[in-house]
Amino acid sequence: MKAVHIIGLLAAAAGTVLGLVGAVQAFDNRGPVAPIYGVRLPEGYRDWPLVAPAQEAAPLDELRVVVGNPKAMRAYRGKVQPFPDGTVLVKLAWKHEPSPDFAPASVPGAATTVQVMVKDFRRYAATGGWGYGRFIDGRPVDEAQHRTCHACHASRVKQRDYVFTRYAP
Repeated sequence: MKAVHIIGLLAAAAGTVLGLVGAVQAFDNRGPVAPIYGVRLPEGYRDWPLVAPAQEAAPLDELRVVVGNPKAMRAYRGKVQPFPDGTVLVKLAWKHEPSPDFAPASVPGAATTVQVMVKDFRRYAATGGWGYGRFIDGRPVDEAQHRTCHACHASRVKQRDYVFTRYAP
């Protein structure tokens, strides 16, 4: 019974997350290009499956979800590492706010960033095969912020092919 309850909660959370993903403004792959890596927001990413939700503590205090394209999802489900070329992961983030309707719950506030990781080992060989993009309101953030992406991933999760997010089954 306990497992059924947990599965039900996860299913409800996934549905909620997919609804939250739809709340972020859509941008397609013809949009602005992130500096250094040339990454764009991928077309249709808001409809991609959930990889996992997360809650970021202070100082960011954000609610986050990571979604993946079909290659990413096959790799996660099959426990394939390193991720294959063509894998794309997108993290959406919102300010964390208490629910006005249910005090113990959290809801997304203002959208903060959309971050993208693209696996292309030839193109991004110097950064473990990954290119990074960070966007605010559909526009890429400055080059200095992009320079921090790979260094952070390399120093913390190199052993997991530079990917922080673990699949939430």
